[in-house]
Amino acid sequence: MSRTLVEPESQIVQNKARRVSSGRWRLFRGNLDLYILLVPGLLFLLLFKYAPMYGIIIAFQDFNIFDGFAGSKWVGLAQFEKLVRSEEFYQVFINTLLISLYKIVLLFPIPILIALFLNEVRKAWFKKTVQTIIFLPHFLSWVIISGLFINILSPSGGLVNNVIQAFGGTPISFFLDNSFFRSVIVFTAGWKESGWNAIIFIAAIAGIEQEQYEAAAIDGAGRIKQMLHITLPGIVPTIILIFILRLGYLLEAGTEQILTMYNSVVYQSGDVIGTFVYRQGLGQQDYSFSTAVGIFNSVVGFILIVAGNELSKKLIKRSIW
Repeated sequence: MSRTLVEPESQIVQNKARRVSSGRWRLFRGNLDLYILLVPGLLFLLLFKYAPMYGIIIAFQDFNIFDGFAGSKWVGLAQFEKLVRSEEFYQVFINTLLISLYKIVLLFPIPILIALFLNEVRKAWFKKTVQTIIFLPHFLSWVIISGLFINILSPSGGLVNNVIQAFGGTPISFFLDNSFFRSVIVFTAGWKESGWNAIIFIAAIAGIEQEQYEAAAIDGAGRIKQMLHITLPGIVPTIILIFILRLGYLLEAGTEQILTMYNSVVYQSGDVIGTFVYRQGLGQQDYSFSTAVGIFNSVVGFILIVAGNELSKKLIKRSIW
């Protein structure tokens, strides 16, 4: 009796598995062109993202470029112990955190505000003009922007210092003063990227149903109330997504930007993890130590993304995954 019951049940399971397999195969054949388009992207990820990860073993070696991976001495966690004991790295870590936190606190809300106010502009020509103007700095390289602001903030003939002197002040060497350098970094980053970063929030606002605005207008809600009670809540999921992703780059702090602007005089306030890795790895050819710093950076970034996602899930019931 038990045998006759088991056999039909197993047969049902097998038939179901065949149907699922057949359905997947039909789906694959029906979208073959799309899967072919995936191949270049997958190859790019494998070659330039995953294959280089083999190089992290350098962090556990006393790597010598002439001996290679196989010939270099294995030192275990010695590079990480050196990292923890390094007073220079401690200052670099603090600089990185401060600059990144300044950028998040001061710059993260600006694209949201830009998107909210542009959404309220009714004249299309004015809206497009403003968008074009604020988007343009994004397409300039940091080398160009660095040169531009070095001239503007120059203590001898720079526009800003000319104004300061006109009011009886003394010229300020913004790029040579540790008390001003972080402010310059944050300001130039905001000037370059705030307009461009607003695009994703503008797109999120465009996805809000217009019927909500019409219903609110009928109920007597003005433009400000519509912005606060419809537009802003409508883009909250996007804000959360961008914020969580931004947490993952907390220790990045703008390496390319700082490399083009800083100098040895402002290492105390401007040297961040990315520039420190650059100086140690390429400048002093200490590849093992710089790789250990890079791994530390990546691990902290991963932890921050996961922690931010879980915190968002608990507090406001929304998350990336």
